[in-house]
Amino acid sequence: MKLNTNEQELVEIAVNGSVDHPRMRGFYTGYDGKGRRCVGTGGITYSHAIGDNCMQVAGDHVEPGVSLRNPEDGRNHALETLACVGNPAKIISGPMKGAVGYVTGTHGGVEHTMVWLPKDVLEGMEGSETFLIRARGQGLKLLDHPDVFVMNLDPGLLEKLPVRETPEGLSFPVGAVIPAYMMGAGIGEQTLMEGDYDIMTQDREEVKRLGLDRLRFGDLVAIQDHEASYGPHYRKGAVTIGVIVHSDSFTSGHGPGVTALATAATGLTYHLDPEANLKTWLCQ
Repeated sequence: MKLNTNEQELVEIAVNGSVDHPRMRGFYTGYDGKGRRCVGTGGITYSHAIGDNCMQVAGDHVEPGVSLRNPEDGRNHALETLACVGNPAKIISGPMKGAVGYVTGTHGGVEHTMVWLPKDVLEGMEGSETFLIRARGQGLKLLDHPDVFVMNLDPGLLEKLPVRETPEGLSFPVGAVIPAYMMGAGIGEQTLMEGDYDIMTQDREEVKRLGLDRLRFGDLVAIQDHEASYGPHYRKGAVTIGVIVHSDSFTSGHGPGVTALATAATGLTYHLDPEANLKTWLCQ
């Protein structure tokens, strides 16, 4: 359905970031008391992409596709805040100059912005490319649904989503439903207009019972009883819609990360759709 929005009022602005090389520190301890050194964030990830399982990964907080950062901190926060899921991201240096992908989410803590690109483009990159992102989406409003706070979402992507009008409110397609008690790292942040917050996965039996062992990079999910307009918090009856942006983690309180796309105390709901993944609408 075509939603009535303020799209014509949105500012479209250029932001830049470059491939951020992976970093390595010493051992750090997981929820089970074991120290590990493993593959983590940053760089170009060839092996895992949007649409792949994010739970069965021999790594921690692994980011699919290309991880970007601007080397100047203030500029990087602008990149991470202004870049929205679905924005076009163009390579402007290196052997694959001119190739275009899409923003798939942002990751707090490491402050990365992730981009999907076709496999053949990834294979041809040299690992130090700079990107130009045409950032548009922050400030998007649903004029007929003023109680729904939208963030981090390109209006062009919103138009592609099979959103429904229901008696309970605006219904988004999701591949999984996350109970409030499963959400961990990131709670307490003052905004989710940059970064993400994590699904806690340390209770493997509960993860399997909820079907979260099948989560994929790029899946849309619904978080029950969480309102996140100005930071995520518990609120009975609220719903937050987000997208899975990084892999599982063995760190206490962590797991797959969710970048928020829409949130409301009332008037927002969801319906299950096995095709509710960015791969369906962007990554073809």
